[in-house]
Amino acid sequence: METNVRNKSIIITGASSGIGERIAWHIAENGGTPIMIARSIDKLENLKEKLQRSFDITAHVYQADITDRDAFSNVIQQILLEHKNIHGLINNAGAGVFDYVEDIKMEDIERMFQLNVYALIQGTQLLLPHFSANRRKCHIVNIASQAGKIATPKSAVYAATKHAVLGFTNALRMEVAGKGIYVTAVNLGPVKTNFFKTADPSGSYQKSVSRYMLDPDKTARKVVKNLFRKKREINLPHWMEAGSKFYQLFPGVMEVLLRKQFNRK
Repeated sequence: METNVRNKSIIITGASSGIGERIAWHIAENGGTPIMIARSIDKLENLKEKLQRSFDITAHVYQADITDRDAFSNVIQQILLEHKNIHGLINNAGAGVFDYVEDIKMEDIERMFQLNVYALIQGTQLLLPHFSANRRKCHIVNIASQAGKIATPKSAVYAATKHAVLGFTNALRMEVAGKGIYVTAVNLGPVKTNFFKTADPSGSYQKSVSRYMLDPDKTARKVVKNLFRKKREINLPHWMEAGSKFYQLFPGVMEVLLRKQFNRK
């Protein structure tokens, strides 16, 4: 796989499992330096050891709950002190809870916004001065969701957070135009990760869409392949992106025709 990550230092949030772990793996495999942030230091240390042993590269790990504003700010400042150049930020950490609006708990709403939106914005804001001063190409990648384009029942709040991520990403791209900073949104359908242990504890939704679920390793390869390239969006699976475009044109028709599919959660 041809990439542009060799000798690049790239921060990945939520790097201890799922897509974040696989992104770190492919960055290391291609000669980059993954700088991994997550709550579970044991998982991070284990991954760091595997990456360094497998690819003879240097990896770095930092423990932080990025929903804690002060803790996240402190760890970013620590990273900036310990590393001369940071070239990329992959805002991967996220969570979801699928439930009807009348039933969802306020604490779940607050956590989704804190993790999916506020932490993503905070991390970006903290690193922008460094990226702007770094006279090389830098890249910010925000892991969003196809839910940010097509909201469905029981995902109202989750979809709202991903709508916010898309809006933020599109505006940020225009703000940093001409500063050598690429900004990419990654809009994914369901991915085969531990995300659904929280989002769908019953397992019913995951079971109903199992044949459509994306492979986290293939998804991570796609993200890493497009790092430090001018790419507005990465949309997977392709058929779902086609559906989202049709939805923008004919939302009422789609909601009638796909009512059964939209209510699978």
